[in-house]
Amino acid sequence: MSASPGRLASLDALRGLTVAGMLLVNDPGDWGHVYGPLEHAAWHGCTPTDLVFPFFLFVMGVSVALAILPRLEQGVAPGRLRRAALWRALRILALGLAINALAAWWLPGRDMRWPGVLQRIGVCFAVVAAFAIYTPRRAWWIAIMALLAGYTALLLSGGTLDKWDNMVDRIDGMVFGQYVWDHHPLTGQVHDPEGLPATLPAIASSLLGLCAGAWLRAGRLGRLSVAGVVALVLGAACSPWMPLNKNLWTPSFVLWTGGWAVLALLACHWLVDVRGWPALGRRFGMNAIAAYAGSELMQILLPALGWQDRLYRHLFAGWIAPLAGPYVASLAWAIAFVALWWAIVWAMDRCRIYLKL
Repeated sequence: MSASPGRLASLDALRGLTVAGMLLVNDPGDWGHVYGPLEHAAWHGCTPTDLVFPFFLFVMGVSVALAILPRLEQGVAPGRLRRAALWRALRILALGLAINALAAWWLPGRDMRWPGVLQRIGVCFAVVAAFAIYTPRRAWWIAIMALLAGYTALLLSGGTLDKWDNMVDRIDGMVFGQYVWDHHPLTGQVHDPEGLPATLPAIASSLLGLCAGAWLRAGRLGRLSVAGVVALVLGAACSPWMPLNKNLWTPSFVLWTGGWAVLALLACHWLVDVRGWPALGRRFGMNAIAAYAGSELMQILLPALGWQDRLYRHLFAGWIAPLAGPYVASLAWAIAFVALWWAIVWAMDRCRIYLKL
């Protein structure tokens, strides 16, 4: 497939840098030796790593605005756009389930997991596309406020935000049973960072991207900059009583990460589209799902074949760790992993191959 014409280089760059960040933080050589900024917060808090997934959902919302809104203005039938969006969302969701099923089948000790990153992306894409196709822009803001307010009430109704005991984990346990990411070793309680209830505020993160994309199309950069700062301030102001928490995707987390995402979009637009800087990350952005899904498959393949430890030990840890320490060796593997996938998407771009689900 060829790339669609008229793409915004800055958006491809931001999407690509986000995907590269995903690969970097998901693929260390040794999980026991990872620098703090490259790890998720243990529970409450927000590290640079915690920005990666909300950035991707935000960029997806911007992409929906730039792809669907012009086609509506050109007179394309809403039903046609809805069917295409729903079919794409189902393919993304199915790919996520297939990757999880392969991991459960091939990796010792790994059970089937129903939620996942791609599953959440698929659901958010379907919902945001429906909002773009069928609702006025005022409804987008109303939906964001309703989702954040309703989810706040849900969290508070549980009486605690502690892991295992919060209302979100309880609901995920009732819906998915043991087919989730994490299990309490003593009580059997479950937790999944991409569970069902927390997908509601993740939709709000995507809708923020939809609103930002509409403003970007209209050239309302002043509104974008104000919105970014306001979201950051609100997220910080809410955090003392509703902590920043990526696992629960708390409303303060939505606002805090959304504010940074808006400012990152503005910076990329000004540097790439206005000033003409190179669109670093563009190749990752043009094949984002292919790079992410391919890297996930490699994470399954290498350990399943027994190659992961041998490659890491002989090519990295064996000589880097004695010289610079185990943290540097682990980071070197992650950087090499990103470089490998950059070479793959570079070759795909040279051949004008763009895989879209």
